[in-house]
Amino acid sequence: MEIPTSMRALEQPTWNGPADMRLVTGAPVPSPGRHDVLIRVGAAGVNFADVMRARGAYHDGPRPPYIAGFEAAGEIVAVGQAVTGHAVGDHVIGTGYGAFADYMVLPAAGLAPVPPGWADEQALGMVLNWATALAALRPLGRLTAGETVLVHAAAGGVGQAAVRLGKHYGATVIGTASAGKHDAVRALGADHTVDHRTADLAAEVLDLTGGRGADLVLESVGGAVFRSSLTAARRVTGRIVVYGMAGGEATVTNRELNFVYPVQLTGLHIGSLATHAPALFARLVAELAALRVAGVYPPGQPTVYALPDGPRALTALAAGTTVGKLALRP
Repeated sequence: MEIPTSMRALEQPTWNGPADMRLVTGAPVPSPGRHDVLIRVGAAGVNFADVMRARGAYHDGPRPPYIAGFEAAGEIVAVGQAVTGHAVGDHVIGTGYGAFADYMVLPAAGLAPVPPGWADEQALGMVLNWATALAALRPLGRLTAGETVLVHAAAGGVGQAAVRLGKHYGATVIGTASAGKHDAVRALGADHTVDHRTADLAAEVLDLTGGRGADLVLESVGGAVFRSSLTAARRVTGRIVVYGMAGGEATVTNRELNFVYPVQLTGLHIGSLATHAPALFARLVAELAALRVAGVYPPGQPTVYALPDGPRALTALAAGTTVGKLALRP
């Protein structure tokens, strides 16, 4: 297979946000290292972390100018010398740097196969959104049947997966989303929906749970919503898994955890989990495979934009006007 030397890519030249992102046509095609593969990108996932990186708000994010995007699925066209278990022609999904392009290098250690019969775009979210939701609910959140889980941003990529998984594992699910997205969240199986922009979130959750609070809170918003999550969580046995900060930073003091919010806080970044707990990540991937067989995890149906329309997709995501997974197709 002949690999070109140059490609199209979306370059982020500043930290002024995704509106500055631009299409370049002469970017060099990267070469895989010993432990990497090179894929021809079939579809790239659009995530809120891309917005944060474009604003310079992502921890240890790339400095401009850089090729944007970090999640992609596609066909392997070259493998590094030390790679085993993956071959040219395989379709895989993973995360790395420079996904918004025709070609991308991915670390072989974090790859998962695109399921048979699925298009590349249908697999987006597997090692990111779905793995994050499953980790937050099960090994970290310790969800059991009969408990109540509060899922923030329930209409988003991770949120939709969490609603489906929460119902599968026997939980009562409360999903937060803007009012116009409530029907979509209920269609996924949520028992209750709350508009965190207008409602007294903590009061509504306490009312829905008979004053006990949610047994588990999946927190991805941050800012003032994080403070509401502390109040909405069940005292002592309640767990909050923090895996995002779309609404900005938030803090809680050791004094508050001792006297005011006696809850259990856990941080989650799926990339760190894969790096520092690879056996746990492998179990997540295996469980997701079983969930696909059981029909709990269906093929994704992302809203797909052409690569040059990436800035428009990211701007819509930043504005909170989108539902579900977004993708770019080179």
